[in-house]
Amino acid sequence: MSAEDIKLDLMRRERLGFEEAVYCAHKSPAQIDAVLDAFDAVGRGGFLTRLDPDRASALAPAHRARLDYDPVSRTAYFACTPVADGAPRVGLVTAGSSDVPVAREAWRTLTYCGVPVLPAFDVGVAGLWRLMERIEDLRRLPALIVAAGMDAALPSVIGGLYGGLVIAVPTSVGYGVAEGGRTALQAILASCASGIVTVNIDNGYGAACAAVRALGRVAAE
Repeated sequence: MSAEDIKLDLMRRERLGFEEAVYCAHKSPAQIDAVLDAFDAVGRGGFLTRLDPDRASALAPAHRARLDYDPVSRTAYFACTPVADGAPRVGLVTAGSSDVPVAREAWRTLTYCGVPVLPAFDVGVAGLWRLMERIEDLRRLPALIVAAGMDAALPSVIGGLYGGLVIAVPTSVGYGVAEGGRTALQAILASCASGIVTVNIDNGYGAACAAVRALGRVAAE
């Protein structure tokens, strides 16, 4: 990959409210290094997603030294330190602790966009009292991102208790017929709680971007 092959979308924040992210899963370390050089050439930092530890450790030492890397979410901030101060605007809810990596991807994305988060992890329907302990705090927020695998019952339950925007993230957590998140996705699409929306399986980044879009429209009205 040469510099001519890289076309950074430097105006995305002005158009959409959030900046471009570099999807690293199918890029070699050399290709990622080239992208980071392109950021440097225009004096900008960047956000990397799906950067696994092996690829992160194989990057050029000068680039590694400038990464804020989170192995749980497999995300990294390059040459920047995002800050999301103030009162929470998005609630980040997980059914179980196994869903946290996907939720962390959403959290890091929201932080990169300057959106403060209220986390409520491990509040799934197998112990519904855990959600009820947090529901009043969550009701104060305009949007919730809800990550759940297995039968993905949690987004439907929240959809019946909370009147704001619910963005569901089906996760690839579960045994056998969970089918890598397909059962969770279908359960959310078939939810009887009207108005729930969903993103693709394990797509915490996409859920965060959807929340930023919604918050931007609310602010503009």
